[in-house]
Amino acid sequence: AGQAYPNDFRKNSISKDLHERFCDALAGELEGVDETFSVAGRIMAKRVMGKIAFVSLQDRGGSIQLMIQRDNLPEGVFQAFKQWDIGDIVGASGRIVRTQKGELSIKVSELRLLSKSLRPLPEKYHGLTDTEVRYRQRYVDLIMSEESRRVFRIRSQIVAAIREFFLDHDFMEVETPMMHVIPGGATARPFITHHNSLDLDLYLRVAPELFLKRLVVGGFERVFEINRNFRNEGLSTRHNPEFTMLEFYWAYRDYEDLIELTQDMLAHIAERVAGGEPVTWQGVTIDFSLPAERMTMTESVVRHTELSMEDVQDEAALTGFLEKLNVPVEDGWGWGKRLNAAFEAAVEEQLLQPTFITQYPAEVS
Repeated sequence: AGQAYPNDFRKNSISKDLHERFCDALAGELEGVDETFSVAGRIMAKRVMGKIAFVSLQDRGGSIQLMIQRDNLPEGVFQAFKQWDIGDIVGASGRIVRTQKGELSIKVSELRLLSKSLRPLPEKYHGLTDTEVRYRQRYVDLIMSEESRRVFRIRSQIVAAIREFFLDHDFMEVETPMMHVIPGGATARPFITHHNSLDLDLYLRVAPELFLKRLVVGGFERVFEINRNFRNEGLSTRHNPEFTMLEFYWAYRDYEDLIELTQDMLAHIAERVAGGEPVTWQGVTIDFSLPAERMTMTESVVRHTELSMEDVQDEAALTGFLEKLNVPVEDGWGWGKRLNAAFEAAVEEQLLQPTFITQYPAEVS
């Protein structure tokens, strides 16, 4: 018996590149293109009409149409193709043409089934609407949703832009231990694991902070790390117990310098990923190019609530404000914890543009 699926098919083209190269070419001009283009991807739509069929093939660049004619293929291939399903992964080679309807297509002279889709894809018109399935079977969501694929690509570009920015500013990228004897650097509940050789319980890190600071002590004046942290806490579509975080440390500087650097970094990412244009998110236009606003926490509460500067300085007034918002006030909270609670309950969600909040109360920071 041979292999279940072939692994010797080699593609030489991506749908996006073909569309860009031939977007303005008319049918007659394409007849003069003496090249064979090989593409591979997933069948997302298929219609068979007698001796001819059309397939929408999805690859990493988007999609392209295959025009499949029985008489243009070796004996028996068209009959086999008619049994293939939506979701199957195929390889196809042929000339580039434009159909009568004007759609750029590959007129297929070689067609191979590369991998079978053993489970059916979600129904095309309703797509994948079940949030539970979208997050648990992310690969199905990626097959069905160009928007989900776009989000993944953007995230990758953002991480690359962060790395580029810090390397350009003479920071050194480092990796520090993920397993700690004592978890530190943040207030969070850790995951516990066991080291067999040492017979030692260890904690997955909640932050890289302490090791990065030791590198500064050791003489590396500018360090950064982009890596995973683990916090054994809430789980939702916006919270993950393992998540990627950026931390950077810069000797001989203060928080004013770090604000400037962070602002420059955000502008750099926006330039690299969004072409420097304002970004629209959930109907709000967010601009990363302007100097970001700065407010002390006290100023932000005064600006975004009905409280006056006198109220914000007054513990009793803050307590009354929190009670109106049904925010529980714990025994032993001083003025700082109450101010922070007011900020989180009433101000944070209103800060839509890039904003730096400074002068956290000592009780909190």
